[in-house]
Amino acid sequence: MSRFQMLSDAQWSLIEGMLPRTTGRPGRRFSNARLMVEAIVYRYRCGIAWRDLPEVFGPWQTVWTWHHRMATDGTWDKVLAKLTAAADAAGLIDWSLSVDSTIARAHQHATNTTRTTGAESNYTNPLIEPPDHGIGRSRGGLSTKIHQLVDGNGLPLVTLITPGQAGDSPMFLPLMAQLRVARDIGRPRTRPDAIRGDKAYSSRAIRGHLRARSIKAVIPEPDDQKGHRKRRGSHGGRPVGLDAADYRNRNVIERHYCHTKQWRGLATRFDKHAVIYRAAVVLNAVIAWTRALSDTP
Repeated sequence: MSRFQMLSDAQWSLIEGMLPRTTGRPGRRFSNARLMVEAIVYRYRCGIAWRDLPEVFGPWQTVWTWHHRMATDGTWDKVLAKLTAAADAAGLIDWSLSVDSTIARAHQHATNTTRTTGAESNYTNPLIEPPDHGIGRSRGGLSTKIHQLVDGNGLPLVTLITPGQAGDSPMFLPLMAQLRVARDIGRPRTRPDAIRGDKAYSSRAIRGHLRARSIKAVIPEPDDQKGHRKRRGSHGGRPVGLDAADYRNRNVIERHYCHTKQWRGLATRFDKHAVIYRAAVVLNAVIAWTRALSDTP
Protein backbone atom coordinates (compact mmCIF):
# COMPACT_ATOMS: atom_id res chain seq x y z
CA MET A 1 0.00 0.00 0.00
CA SER A 2 1.49 3.35 -1.03
CA ARG A 3 1.70 6.42 1.18
CA PHE A 4 -1.16 7.90 -0.88
CA GLN A 5 -3.50 5.05 0.04
CA MET A 6 -4.83 4.34 3.51
CA LEU A 7 -7.91 2.19 2.89
CA SER A 8 -7.47 -1.50 2.20
CA ASP A 9 -9.68 -3.25 -0.34
CA ALA A 10 -11.69 -4.81 2.49
CA GLN A 11 -12.28 -1.43 4.11
CA TRP A 12 -13.26 0.21 0.84
CA SER A 13 -15.76 -2.54 0.07
CA LEU A 14 -17.62 -1.68 3.29
CA ILE A 15 -18.30 1.94 2.32
CA GLU A 16 -18.17 1.98 -1.48
CA GLY A 17 -21.90 1.43 -1.99
CA MET A 18 -22.87 4.18 0.47
CA LEU A 19 -21.08 7.06 -1.24
CA PRO A 20 -22.57 9.44 -3.84
CA ARG A 21 -21.68 8.84 -7.47
CA THR A 22 -21.78 12.37 -8.88
CA THR A 23 -20.99 15.97 -7.92
CA GLY A 24 -24.69 16.83 -7.90
CA ARG A 25 -24.61 18.45 -11.36
CA PRO A 26 -25.98 16.56 -14.40
CA GLY A 27 -23.32 14.94 -16.50
CA ARG A 28 -20.54 15.46 -13.97
CA ARG A 29 -19.19 12.16 -12.61
CA PHE A 30 -16.10 11.51 -10.55
CA SER A 31 -13.70 9.28 -12.43
CA ASN A 32 -12.52 7.51 -9.29
CA ALA A 33 -14.51 7.86 -6.05
CA ARG A 34 -11.95 5.91 -4.05
CA LEU A 35 -9.21 8.29 -5.14
CA MET A 36 -11.29 11.25 -3.93
CA VAL A 37 -11.79 9.72 -0.49
CA GLU A 38 -8.10 8.86 -0.25
CA ALA A 39 -7.29 12.48 -1.16
CA ILE A 40 -9.50 13.79 1.64
CA VAL A 41 -7.86 11.42 4.11
CA TYR A 42 -4.40 12.42 2.87
CA ARG A 43 -5.15 16.11 3.32
CA TYR A 44 -6.23 15.72 6.96
CA ARG A 45 -3.60 13.13 7.75
CA CYS A 46 -0.83 15.47 6.59
CA GLY A 47 -2.45 18.78 7.60
CA ILE A 48 -1.69 20.51 4.28
CA ALA A 49 -3.61 23.13 2.32
CA TRP A 50 -6.08 21.81 -0.25
CA ARG A 51 -4.04 23.46 -3.00
CA ASP A 52 -1.00 21.45 -1.95
CA LEU A 53 -2.56 18.05 -2.61
CA PRO A 54 -0.21 15.88 -4.74
CA GLU A 55 -1.03 15.73 -8.44
CA VAL A 56 -1.73 12.01 -8.17
CA PHE A 57 -5.15 12.93 -6.72
CA GLY A 58 -6.10 15.16 -9.63
CA PRO A 59 -7.47 18.74 -9.35
CA TRP A 60 -7.72 19.86 -5.72
CA GLN A 61 -10.97 21.69 -6.53
CA THR A 62 -12.62 18.35 -7.32
CA VAL A 63 -11.48 16.88 -4.01
CA TRP A 64 -12.74 19.93 -2.13
CA THR A 65 -16.12 19.75 -3.89
CA TRP A 66 -16.44 16.10 -2.93
CA HIS A 67 -15.57 16.77 0.72
CA HIS A 68 -17.78 19.85 1.03
CA ARG A 69 -20.79 18.07 -0.43
CA MET A 70 -20.47 15.01 1.80
CA ALA A 71 -19.89 17.19 4.87
CA THR A 72 -22.99 19.33 4.35
CA ASP A 73 -25.40 16.55 3.36
CA GLY A 74 -24.34 14.25 6.21
CA THR A 75 -22.95 11.46 4.04
CA TRP A 76 -20.30 10.45 6.56
CA ASP A 77 -22.86 10.41 9.37
CA LYS A 78 -25.01 8.05 7.32
CA VAL A 79 -22.03 5.83 6.56
CA LEU A 80 -21.06 5.76 10.24
CA ALA A 81 -24.64 4.89 11.23
CA LYS A 82 -24.66 1.89 8.87
CA LEU A 83 -21.25 0.73 10.03
CA THR A 84 -22.21 0.90 13.70
CA ALA A 85 -25.45 -0.95 12.95
CA ALA A 86 -23.46 -3.70 11.24
CA ALA A 87 -21.00 -3.78 14.14
CA ASP A 88 -23.83 -4.07 16.68
CA ALA A 89 -25.40 -6.92 14.70
CA ALA A 90 -22.01 -8.67 14.76
CA GLY A 91 -21.68 -8.11 18.52
CA LEU A 92 -18.65 -5.82 18.15
CA ILE A 93 -19.96 -2.87 20.19
CA ASP A 94 -19.09 -2.81 23.88
CA TRP A 95 -21.98 -0.85 25.39
CA SER A 96 -19.99 0.38 28.38
CA LEU A 97 -19.36 3.81 26.86
CA SER A 98 -16.84 6.51 27.74
CA VAL A 99 -17.34 10.25 27.32
CA ASP A 100 -14.75 13.02 27.13
CA SER A 101 -13.52 15.92 25.02
CA THR A 102 -10.25 17.12 23.52
CA ILE A 103 -9.00 20.53 22.46
CA ALA A 104 -7.74 21.37 18.96
CA ARG A 105 -5.95 24.66 18.47
CA ALA A 106 -7.49 26.75 15.68
CA HIS A 107 -4.97 27.90 13.07
CA GLN A 108 -5.18 31.50 11.91
CA HIS A 109 -6.45 30.26 8.53
CA ALA A 110 -9.53 28.94 10.35
CA THR A 111 -10.28 32.12 12.24
CA ASN A 112 -10.28 34.83 9.55
CA THR A 113 -14.05 34.79 9.22
CA THR A 114 -16.91 36.64 10.89
CA ARG A 115 -18.09 34.89 14.04
CA THR A 116 -20.99 35.64 16.36
CA THR A 117 -19.48 34.93 19.74
CA GLY A 118 -21.68 33.84 22.61
CA ALA A 119 -24.33 32.38 20.28
CA GLU A 120 -25.67 28.96 21.18
CA SER A 121 -25.05 26.16 18.71
CA ASN A 122 -27.82 23.90 17.47
CA TYR A 123 -26.71 20.50 18.78
CA THR A 124 -29.94 18.82 17.69
CA ASN A 125 -28.64 19.06 14.13
CA PRO A 126 -24.83 19.12 13.92
CA LEU A 127 -25.06 19.63 10.13
CA ILE A 128 -26.21 23.23 10.67
CA GLU A 129 -23.29 25.67 10.82
CA PRO A 130 -23.26 27.46 14.20
CA PRO A 131 -22.90 31.28 14.27
CA ASP A 132 -19.57 31.03 16.12
CA HIS A 133 -18.30 28.30 13.74
CA GLY A 134 -17.34 26.22 16.76
CA ILE A 135 -14.35 28.45 17.56
CA GLY A 136 -13.86 30.17 20.91
CA ARG A 137 -11.15 31.63 23.07
CA SER A 138 -9.93 29.37 25.83
CA ARG A 139 -6.84 29.64 28.01
CA GLY A 140 -4.65 28.47 25.14
CA GLY A 141 -6.09 30.91 22.60
CA LEU A 142 -8.60 30.35 19.78
CA SER A 143 -9.58 26.70 19.80
CA THR A 144 -12.21 24.08 19.09
CA LYS A 145 -13.33 21.24 21.32
CA ILE A 146 -14.28 17.75 20.08
CA HIS A 147 -16.81 15.92 22.26
CA GLN A 148 -17.33 12.20 21.70
CA LEU A 149 -19.01 9.10 23.04
CA VAL A 150 -16.94 5.97 22.36
CA ASP A 151 -17.71 2.34 23.01
CA GLY A 152 -15.74 0.12 25.36
CA ASN A 153 -13.16 -0.48 22.63
CA GLY A 154 -12.59 3.23 22.00
CA LEU A 155 -14.52 3.39 18.72
CA PRO A 156 -16.59 6.60 18.27
CA LEU A 157 -20.37 6.55 18.20
CA VAL A 158 -21.25 10.27 18.51
CA THR A 159 -19.25 13.41 17.67
CA LEU A 160 -20.09 17.05 18.40
CA ILE A 161 -18.05 20.25 17.99
CA THR A 162 -18.09 23.27 20.31
CA PRO A 163 -15.91 26.35 20.94
CA GLY A 164 -12.84 25.61 23.00
CA GLN A 165 -14.09 27.33 26.15
CA ALA A 166 -17.28 25.23 26.30
CA GLY A 167 -17.68 23.02 29.33
CA ASP A 168 -17.82 19.22 29.17
CA SER A 169 -20.79 18.68 31.48
CA PRO A 170 -23.38 20.70 29.45
CA MET A 171 -22.54 18.64 26.36
CA PHE A 172 -23.34 15.28 27.92
CA LEU A 173 -27.10 15.36 27.30
CA PRO A 174 -26.73 16.53 23.65
CA LEU A 175 -24.29 13.64 23.09
CA MET A 176 -26.72 11.15 24.59
CA ALA A 177 -29.55 12.60 22.47
CA GLN A 178 -27.51 11.83 19.31
CA LEU A 179 -26.80 8.22 20.34
CA ARG A 180 -28.81 5.94 18.01
CA VAL A 181 -27.59 2.60 16.70
CA ALA A 182 -30.04 0.99 14.30
CA ARG A 183 -31.04 -2.67 14.49
CA ASP A 184 -32.49 -5.08 11.97
CA ILE A 185 -35.50 -5.70 14.22
CA GLY A 186 -37.01 -3.20 16.61
CA ARG A 187 -36.13 0.35 17.54
CA PRO A 188 -32.59 1.76 17.48
CA ARG A 189 -30.60 1.28 20.64
CA THR A 190 -30.13 4.50 22.57
CA ARG A 191 -29.39 3.24 26.08
CA PRO A 192 -25.89 2.00 26.96
CA ASP A 193 -25.14 -0.32 29.86
CA ALA A 194 -22.78 2.14 31.56
CA ILE A 195 -21.20 5.57 31.10
CA ARG A 196 -17.62 6.25 32.14
CA GLY A 197 -16.61 9.87 32.63
CA ASP A 198 -14.19 11.97 34.64
CA LYS A 199 -15.11 14.38 37.43
CA ALA A 200 -16.23 17.02 34.93
CA TYR A 201 -19.37 14.94 34.31
CA SER A 202 -20.27 14.62 38.00
CA SER A 203 -23.40 16.72 38.25
CA ARG A 204 -26.81 16.14 39.77
CA ALA A 205 -28.50 16.51 36.37
CA ILE A 206 -26.25 13.92 34.69
CA ARG A 207 -26.52 11.42 37.53
CA GLY A 208 -30.29 11.88 37.64
CA HIS A 209 -30.54 11.34 33.88
CA LEU A 210 -28.52 8.12 34.07
CA ARG A 211 -30.43 6.88 37.10
CA ALA A 212 -33.78 7.51 35.42
CA ARG A 213 -32.68 5.41 32.43
CA SER A 214 -31.09 2.65 34.55
CA ILE A 215 -27.62 3.37 33.17
CA LYS A 216 -24.67 2.64 35.44
CA ALA A 217 -22.69 5.82 36.20
CA VAL A 218 -18.94 5.22 36.50
CA ILE A 219 -18.11 8.81 37.41
CA PRO A 220 -16.02 9.89 40.43
CA GLU A 221 -17.27 12.64 42.74
CA PRO A 222 -15.14 15.81 43.07
CA ASP A 223 -13.96 16.81 46.54
CA ASP A 224 -16.08 19.98 46.59
CA GLN A 225 -19.24 17.97 45.91
CA LYS A 226 -18.26 15.51 48.63
CA GLY A 227 -17.81 18.35 51.13
CA HIS A 228 -21.10 19.96 50.15
CA ARG A 229 -22.94 16.66 50.59
CA LYS A 230 -21.38 16.00 53.99
CA ARG A 231 -22.15 19.50 55.25
CA ARG A 232 -25.84 18.91 54.54
CA GLY A 233 -25.81 15.85 56.75
CA SER A 234 -28.71 13.46 56.24
CA HIS A 235 -30.20 15.86 53.65
CA GLY A 236 -27.12 15.53 51.47
CA GLY A 237 -28.06 12.11 50.22
CA ARG A 238 -26.09 8.91 49.98
CA PRO A 239 -22.40 8.79 49.00
CA VAL A 240 -21.77 8.32 45.29
CA GLY A 241 -20.78 4.78 44.42
CA LEU A 242 -17.85 4.25 42.06
CA ASP A 243 -16.66 1.04 40.43
CA ALA A 244 -12.95 1.85 40.60
CA ALA A 245 -11.96 -1.21 38.58
CA ASP A 246 -14.35 -0.30 35.76
CA TYR A 247 -13.27 3.35 35.88
CA ARG A 248 -9.77 2.31 34.80
CA ASN A 249 -11.27 1.34 31.44
CA ARG A 250 -12.05 5.01 30.74
CA ASN A 251 -8.56 5.30 29.27
CA VAL A 252 -9.94 3.94 25.97
CA ILE A 253 -11.19 7.41 25.03
CA GLU A 254 -7.86 9.01 25.92
CA ARG A 255 -6.07 6.50 23.69
CA HIS A 256 -8.65 7.09 20.97
CA TYR A 257 -7.92 10.83 20.96
CA CYS A 258 -4.20 10.07 20.68
CA HIS A 259 -4.92 8.08 17.51
CA THR A 260 -7.30 10.77 16.18
CA LYS A 261 -4.66 13.49 16.55
CA GLN A 262 -2.22 11.50 14.45
CA TRP A 263 -4.13 13.27 11.66
CA ARG A 264 -2.48 16.68 11.76
CA GLY A 265 -5.48 18.34 10.16
CA LEU A 266 -7.54 17.26 13.19
CA ALA A 267 -4.92 18.02 15.86
CA THR A 268 -4.89 21.59 14.48
CA ARG A 269 -8.04 22.99 12.93
CA PHE A 270 -7.50 24.65 9.55
CA ASP A 271 -11.16 24.60 8.40
CA LYS A 272 -13.21 27.78 8.71
CA HIS A 273 -16.55 25.98 9.15
CA ALA A 274 -17.38 23.62 12.00
CA VAL A 275 -19.48 21.37 9.72
CA ILE A 276 -16.47 20.76 7.47
CA TYR A 277 -14.11 20.08 10.37
CA ARG A 278 -16.60 17.79 12.11
CA ALA A 279 -17.04 15.78 8.89
CA ALA A 280 -13.31 15.03 8.94
CA VAL A 281 -13.56 13.84 12.55
CA VAL A 282 -16.48 11.59 11.57
CA LEU A 283 -14.48 10.32 8.57
CA ASN A 284 -11.71 9.36 10.99
CA ALA A 285 -14.31 7.42 12.99
CA VAL A 286 -15.59 5.73 9.80
CA ILE A 287 -12.10 4.48 9.00
CA ALA A 288 -11.70 3.17 12.55
CA TRP A 289 -14.94 1.19 12.24
CA THR A 290 -14.07 -0.17 8.79
CA ARG A 291 -10.78 -1.40 10.22
CA ALA A 292 -12.60 -3.15 13.09
CA LEU A 293 -15.20 -4.70 10.74
CA SER A 294 -12.66 -5.80 8.14
CA ASP A 295 -10.56 -7.51 10.81
CA THR A 296 -13.56 -9.55 11.97
CA PRO A 297 -13.41 -13.17 10.75
